Amino acid sequence: MRIAIVTDVHGNLPALEAVLADLKKTAPDLVLHGGDLAVNGCRPAEVIDLIRDLRWPGVVGNTDEALWLDREQELEARMPGKGDLRRRMFRSSAPWARERCGADRVEWLKTLPMSYVQDDVTLVHASPADLWDSPSRDAADDELARVYGPLNARLAVYAHIHVPFIRVLPGMIVANSGSVGMPFDGDRRASYLLTEGAWTAIRRVEYDTDREIRDLLASDFPQREWVAEVLRRGEFVPPSPVPAA
Repeated sequence: MRIAIVTDVHGNLPALEAVLADLKKTAPDLVLHGGDLAVNGCRPAEVIDLIRDLRWPGVVGNTDEALWLDREQELEARMPGKGDLRRRMFRSSAPWARERCGADRVEWLKTLPMSYVQDDVTLVHASPADLWDSPSRDAADDELARVYGPLNARLAVYAHIHVPFIRVLPGMIVANSGSVGMPFDGDRRASYLLTEGAWTAIRRVEYDTDREIRDLLASDFPQREWVAEVLRRGEFVPPSPVPAA
């Protein structure tokens, strides 16, 4: 079975539409989504509606959870060092997206599981028991094995870090699908993962990033300047400081 894994759309509808067009060429038997569908883009409701209409199975992401659960203080205590990013998320981006998505879409996101298993492939958003923390692309093999080995999968796929990679370990493969709508690896193209049998590959797809930046800046999304700069560079840019109180 050929499986495509599409993750971290972040409200970027043109990027998702470009991936859909590419999926017609690669012709997977099944498409899974890896969460983080809506927050940090100017078309959150449209992205959710499209994925619901496609009936793709998938998992919940951390920014999905931020639509209904404010964990800012807990996460800062447990994972210090990203206060500005979290303040933007919980105080600005998530409330804006929640208002535009409405209760029905948020309730649908709440039904998504933490993991999804298809044959010998297991998908999680970040770590098996944590939506907010995962290894980096540069993590040592033993860290990847410690985190994803308990899944007992031939291929363990996660999202969250927006940087695609494939790592072959003894007895398993760990891969990150990258991000459709907000890449952090210096490549502005959308990214998704394809796998079939022993073969696994990252697929990059061109879309009109400059047009999406223009649309974003013309919207009333409160973090439009920051997200536009991330899209312009194709990599993570630290947000400007936000007051802690």
